[in-house]
Amino acid sequence: MRPIEDLINFSVINVNKPSGILSLEVDKKIRKIFHVKKVGHAGTLDPKASGVLVVAMGEATKILGILMNSDKEYEGVIHLHKDVERDKIEKVVKEKFIGEIIQTPPLRSRVSRKPRKRVVYSFNILEKNGKEVKFKCQVEAGTYIRKLVHDIGLELGVGAHLKYLKRIRSGKFSIENSYTIQEIERAFSKWEKGNESELSKILIPIEEALDIKKVKIKEKSIPRMMSGKNIRLKDLLEKVKIKPGERVGILSPSGYMIGLGLVKSWNKIKTDRVFNY
Repeated sequence: MRPIEDLINFSVINVNKPSGILSLEVDKKIRKIFHVKKVGHAGTLDPKASGVLVVAMGEATKILGILMNSDKEYEGVIHLHKDVERDKIEKVVKEKFIGEIIQTPPLRSRVSRKPRKRVVYSFNILEKNGKEVKFKCQVEAGTYIRKLVHDIGLELGVGAHLKYLKRIRSGKFSIENSYTIQEIERAFSKWEKGNESELSKILIPIEEALDIKKVKIKEKSIPRMMSGKNIRLKDLLEKVKIKPGERVGILSPSGYMIGLGLVKSWNKIKTDRVFNY
């Protein structure tokens, strides 16, 4: 494992974002705590939403594009504008909002407001109390839950809006293993005083953050890879089964992530991203 001083520049943090602040404000707080220039997050949560926000620092910001594509899981509360029987809600959700759906991003979104396909893997009603409906759902990355709830309300013919939303999972990162900004700040302060036990648990190295196949290359092949040249079979330290179109992490002999590549053929990996390790 890298020393903490180096790890800070090559890690992500599973932040438990509080309700009431922008995701960009979380980035600013992390930047201030760790004194790093580059900070970014994977999958924005709107100000009212809370929960898992994966924040990357330094060189780890180069993997945000991959982390953003991870499936998401949420818990929330729908407020119906008129009361509807639970059976009817479940029937409408099952028939119209499970599987592939067409969704138009909301007005305030940063993406083009063009209809696009998204997948809702599950949407379960956990509890209903009058007009308040508690739910849990699992969706494809880029699915707008607030818009999904709005569309369910339209389909029910009564209207609805999202009263509460918490992201409980983003890819491999879960709410159970997340940390508040206060916990992160406290761990950093303890590390500055010589105790790194808490901070070492919070900082997730790039190597662990990415659930992709990884290949180790020989020390003498690193300069070629760093210059953007393809990795050949003879550059690998050990044989790994790879297939065309697969994205792989490229590791140094010591196991540090030094780049990302795209498998072009059984004996050629195209380097498409390098880390200043």
